[in-house]
Amino acid sequence: MIQLKSPREIDRMAVAGEMVALTFQAIQPLIVPGTPTIEIDEAVRDCVHDLGGKPLFLGYHGFPAHSCISVNEQVVHGIPGPRKLQDGDLVSIDIGIGADGFCGDSARSFLIGEGSRSSIRTLEVCREALAAGIAAATPGNTLVQLVQAIESSIRGAKLGLVEKYVGHGIGREMHEEPQVPNFVNRSLKQNDIELRPGLVLAIEPMVNGGTGEVYTLDDGWTVVTVDSEVSAHCEHTVAVTEEGPRVLTLAPGEAWPPIPGTPGQ
Repeated sequence: MIQLKSPREIDRMAVAGEMVALTFQAIQPLIVPGTPTIEIDEAVRDCVHDLGGKPLFLGYHGFPAHSCISVNEQVVHGIPGPRKLQDGDLVSIDIGIGADGFCGDSARSFLIGEGSRSSIRTLEVCREALAAGIAAATPGNTLVQLVQAIESSIRGAKLGLVEKYVGHGIGREMHEEPQVPNFVNRSLKQNDIELRPGLVLAIEPMVNGGTGEVYTLDDGWTVVTVDSEVSAHCEHTVAVTEEGPRVLTLAPGEAWPPIPGTPGQ
């Protein structure tokens, strides 16, 4: 069942969302060559604690970390560990935080150093797809129209659209109805809904530099590209309001659309 949020509830969700964005700001100095991904996760843990939030990923269906950190060919759900970041890596970090009974969820992808042409293009297209989806999150549009905006952005760039994983509604629970796929399928068409004020969605395109095919490693979590090409993952928690889309996972001083040069947004 889809649960619409009141303006006050959306404001409370923005508190959790701001914590997520502040955590990204706190870990930014660690996203450099030589840093083990577990060190970044430990910084996420400490920041969430200091902010008074609750890490949503830790223990979720047994997930063993406070954040998902996926590097290069890893698409989503990467488990932080001893792997050290290197110059040219494309790293995606997904963070979820609960506060005051509500959830915030966001993923940002970062290119370390110059990166390859494929990494640069993959990241660029993923950010464009997220922006297209957010722009379509307006009252009167339908969920199909929002998803079409994401899909057209990725397909038009002729990159790999990951169909296996989806965005979602979000509120008091991290995963609520409706599902928000990144391509229009039969089920979405049959169950299309009008976007109404109070609907809050985690919009999260995943874009591969090669094909959209993926599989899960033996750890049961880490999703990787079949062809070992790089992948990017960008996500914001977004509320549909009378005034248009409101991005809830921003820190003070951050803006949407992002200011050019803002890392990760």
